[in-house]
Amino acid sequence: MKAVIAPAYGGPEVLRVKEIDRPKVQDKQILVKVYASAVTQADVMMRTGTPWFGRIFLGLSKPKAAIPGTAFAGKVIGVGPGVTRFAVGDDVFGETGLGFHAHAQFLAVPEDGVIEYIPATMSYQEAAPVVDGTLTVHHFLTRLVTIRPDQKVLINGAAGGLGTSAVQLAKHLGAEVTAVASGRNSEFLSRLGADHVIDYEREDFSHRLGAYDVIFDTVGKVPFGKAKRALKPGGVYLSPVLGLGLLLQMLWTGKFGRRKAKFSATGLLPHAELGKRLTEVKTLIEAGALRTIIDRHFDLTEIGEAHRYVQAGHKRGNVVLEIVHDDLQVLAAE
Repeated sequence: MKAVIAPAYGGPEVLRVKEIDRPKVQDKQILVKVYASAVTQADVMMRTGTPWFGRIFLGLSKPKAAIPGTAFAGKVIGVGPGVTRFAVGDDVFGETGLGFHAHAQFLAVPEDGVIEYIPATMSYQEAAPVVDGTLTVHHFLTRLVTIRPDQKVLINGAAGGLGTSAVQLAKHLGAEVTAVASGRNSEFLSRLGADHVIDYEREDFSHRLGAYDVIFDTVGKVPFGKAKRALKPGGVYLSPVLGLGLLLQMLWTGKFGRRKAKFSATGLLPHAELGKRLTEVKTLIEAGALRTIIDRHFDLTEIGEAHRYVQAGHKRGNVVLEIVHDDLQVLAAE
């Protein structure tokens, strides 16, 4: 099978597509023929091995997992002994977490992992980014905070993969949503559900003193020390990007201060917990409350170009990795 190989930390040039053996399905595992994956800022950070303390989980001198990628969508083509939840022919999507290996044509995963059936209305390409983006957003906006209909929520990086999901979910939860992005995305974000849009090139949202109950910095670009000026007393700053500064602020505000800083590594949560949340996300998708925004598609062989595009930081929505098979290219779940 074809798979992306990352033998070392570095730039996009370290990524190679090679022919390797197809994984063998073990007890209580399913074998998935992968048709789509996603490339995210998290993938870029894993490729570069940053921040440095992340290498405790990823590998100190080089990646522990030779095949990168965590999000997948595809069809079950084999089941191991003891599998009861899925059957051959099922269309599924999910994430592998620190198991990685999703940027490949085939993937063997435990049936009790973070996996769900693809909603009937979604293609493989629409389903794959959900577990990297929407699932993370759902955890932040329903577990780290409790959003009430009377609250004001600001989403920084609102046009990105996490941001587009955050705007939709915050609006669904009843919040008054302010989206921060470049001016060219203003109309797009308004259609997505934002009540207000701030062009970061024209206005610094931190100057809006005490305006928001929740600030979700989906790209980790505005430090808590600056963003907190725009929080109301009792307000919460959220970020999925952990640096030393945020770590210290979390420790401090956890005990002191009227404004809190919070981070969570969603992918490190127990599989049972994440699986339950993925089911909740699937229900929201089926109800029409959430949809996947796709910016660009790249072929598996264009993995380097996909990483360069994501790392540039100007994508609108998600970047999907198309995984084509020699026998058949399937564009939608059957």
